[in-house]
Amino acid sequence: MEAEDNKDLQIQIEMPTTYDPKLAEKKWYDFWLAGDYFKAGERKDAETFTIVIPPPNVTGMLHIGHALNLTLQDIIIRTKRMQGYDTLWLPGMDHAGIATQARVEQKLRKEGISRYDLGREKFTQQVWNWKEQYAGTIREQWAQMGLSLDYSRERFTMDEGLSTAVRDVFVHLYEKGLIYRGKRIINWDPQARTAISDIEVEYKEVQGALYHLRYPLKDGSGFITVATTRPETMLGDSAVAVHPKDERYKDMIGKMLILPIIGREIPIIADDYADKEFGSGAVKITPAHDPNDFEVGSRHHLEQILVMDETGTMNENAGIYQGLDRFECRKKIVADLKEAGVLTHIEEHIHQVGHSERTGAVVEPYLSTQWFVKMKPLAAAAIDLQETEDGVNFVPDRFEKTYLHWIENIRDWCISRQLWWGHRIPAWHCSECGEIHVARTAVTECSKCGSASLQQDEDVLDTWFSSGLWPFSTLGWPAETEDLKRFYPVDVLVTSYDIIPFWVARMIFTALEFTGQKPFKDALIHGLVRDADGRKMSKSLGNGIDPLEIIDQYGTDAMRYMLSTGSTPGQDMRFRLERVEQARNFANKIWNASRFVRMNLGDLRVEDIDLGDKTSTADHWILHKLNQTVQDVTRLIDSYEFGETGRVLYNFIWDDLCDWYIEFSKLSLYSEDEAAKASTRSVLAYVLDRTLRLLHPFMPFLTEEIWQHLPHEGETIVLAKWPVYEAQFEATEAVREMEMLMDVIRAVRNIRAEVNVPMSKKIELLIRPTDESTAAILLSNENYLQRFCGTSKLEIGISLTAPNKAMSAVVTGAELYFPLAGLIDISQEIVRMEKELLTLHGEVERIAKKLDNAGFVAKAPAKVIEEEKAKMADYADKRDKVAVRLQELKG
Repeated sequence: MEAEDNKDLQIQIEMPTTYDPKLAEKKWYDFWLAGDYFKAGERKDAETFTIVIPPPNVTGMLHIGHALNLTLQDIIIRTKRMQGYDTLWLPGMDHAGIATQARVEQKLRKEGISRYDLGREKFTQQVWNWKEQYAGTIREQWAQMGLSLDYSRERFTMDEGLSTAVRDVFVHLYEKGLIYRGKRIINWDPQARTAISDIEVEYKEVQGALYHLRYPLKDGSGFITVATTRPETMLGDSAVAVHPKDERYKDMIGKMLILPIIGREIPIIADDYADKEFGSGAVKITPAHDPNDFEVGSRHHLEQILVMDETGTMNENAGIYQGLDRFECRKKIVADLKEAGVLTHIEEHIHQVGHSERTGAVVEPYLSTQWFVKMKPLAAAAIDLQETEDGVNFVPDRFEKTYLHWIENIRDWCISRQLWWGHRIPAWHCSECGEIHVARTAVTECSKCGSASLQQDEDVLDTWFSSGLWPFSTLGWPAETEDLKRFYPVDVLVTSYDIIPFWVARMIFTALEFTGQKPFKDALIHGLVRDADGRKMSKSLGNGIDPLEIIDQYGTDAMRYMLSTGSTPGQDMRFRLERVEQARNFANKIWNASRFVRMNLGDLRVEDIDLGDKTSTADHWILHKLNQTVQDVTRLIDSYEFGETGRVLYNFIWDDLCDWYIEFSKLSLYSEDEAAKASTRSVLAYVLDRTLRLLHPFMPFLTEEIWQHLPHEGETIVLAKWPVYEAQFEATEAVREMEMLMDVIRAVRNIRAEVNVPMSKKIELLIRPTDESTAAILLSNENYLQRFCGTSKLEIGISLTAPNKAMSAVVTGAELYFPLAGLIDISQEIVRMEKELLTLHGEVERIAKKLDNAGFVAKAPAKVIEEEKAKMADYADKRDKVAVRLQELKG
């Protein structure tokens, strides 16, 4: 489609009665892509603005949390593009090591195949096939969400360029002494047989037990009682620790205990880790199966005894329990300890147990030889950055504390994973002498012994290792590319608070180490999308929301508007379908209003729009309100207050534009005054055009569809200039006049509603202004008052006297009188209102008695009590209003 060729034709086409999102969305997204409107680098002299997408895992479909995150980014980038920036929103995906491998292994298991049946090479090819399939699915979802991504720069964490960056970083850190290979306690998934990161551990509340055991002293002088939730690990105990200042044990420190069942001698040691106020004050130390015990063991040079293998099966160090699964072993050892009199009692104990997010297996703290990054030196630079004015700006700023707390208490990072899918560690082991060679390219000869028998390390890197390089590796680093020079550092990162430690922190310290700059200027942190009851969405609860189903039912723009305007930076939001329906209704309101405008513009063209000869108060007022809205929306988007932006846009479009100005415009449009018609048409065309531009980042499809039907310049609203404040539109006097008119109209409509007089029935209205200037305003706008108050007779005068048997209302600057004679039977109305007054009074008394009932208040939930109080206040308010009206009628 050539937009320029079809512009004039489109403008003449009558807008359909209803908006069809499905037709518009595909049409315009294809149009945008064909026009390369999202491509960066086209504005060589413009200031740049960059966002890199948080890369979704190639594990399946995007969820509603992705939809929120992506919508916020698209709002920002579309706004900046319209503001004239050379914008880059770089798309990409993450290989997601364990997550993707687990999905592919699950698929193969259904076919009766394991990865070991295929071997490493064939298995990884299966994963690449999976990646290609789901990458295509993700791109389709991006398109359906209307994302203005520069697809020409799409990256993948395992593409050739990013793989080069990963190897370069690994080698650099190794050569600097910041990567080492050693034994430490890590999170171990016995089912996947790999180390996993903290973020891949889900803690679940489990009903377990606390087992109290007596360890006898070697000299026969007594025993020490310890407690554990994992009795099978006692087989690996190397000591029992007590606090050095615990008077109960001061004479036992240094003595030996006999480890039950195994019979091994273990010492009693003094360490501050033991809490003398908790339990017996003594704690068993198992250095190979607990991270805290590992640290204690390292301080005291204790033996590290692994009692199970990588599958969670008890090994040769478990003695008679060798070959048992760890949980079978627990049952057997508890029975044996009970029989031996070692187990004194079992206490029910609810505690948090880590489970693998990917396989569901209980995670085992496990001593393993792994690759680690020394974090303290890297963390120090990141901490120092935040102490300067040039630190990363967290929005909201409270999340800087979350970030700093984690990075100030950081431990060395286990970066190796026992997987086949991922960046293989660039280290080669010599089978002859054991020398390890770390290099950017394959090593073929051992530098120590000259052997050619070298094998690359079997492990792959933690997914976060490569995604931590995302802001600069995607722009070409380590090469000095033009994109890196032009678009780095990134302007804003948009992500959720739950991955600040795992991703945000790693991007910051790696960027400082390798580019000397922070990776992004702002970190916009949003919350999670929860269900309507505030619960986290999960497969087990069955409460997940598929964004594509929402799009199919309500349209993309409704979903985008609901998600973005329902969010507050850093706060979780609840997903409610009724709010999506409200957003769809808002879109329909905009469509219908735009259709009315289009029908009344005739053959108006852009060059015909003339705002210099505005003829009505309403014209001046709406341009002033538009000016305010432009200022507010621009300021709020710049400060990432999308919820407040939505409120401002909604109020302006629904109230000011649709409910007031468009209604007022009908007087001019349907009059014989050609000058007034021309002025109103120009104002309508201009205001609607600018309104669509402000709304475009939130509702891109709807706004493009409408904009293409209006007089416009340019091919697409995507590249239309962002509205700016225009001093010439300031009209404070017109605002005062319009507020006066609207107050009068609202007051009359309220009185009509109270006495059941429909708008179709003409009324007599008397207005007594308080001063001459107010009288002048009302007299000069009599046509609006006659039309929107529905008057058969309108009198305006300072000296008017209040008529008998009339309803009254007071607005700022005037009193209104509404004679009832001839409109209603006053005697019947008095009877009706007296009955209503009695009914309302009865309701107030009924609820008051209920709330005075101590039994009800004690048993009823707080929510019910509050609801009853609200009902009573509502009935009381209605009762008082009826009483006032009744008195007026009787008077």
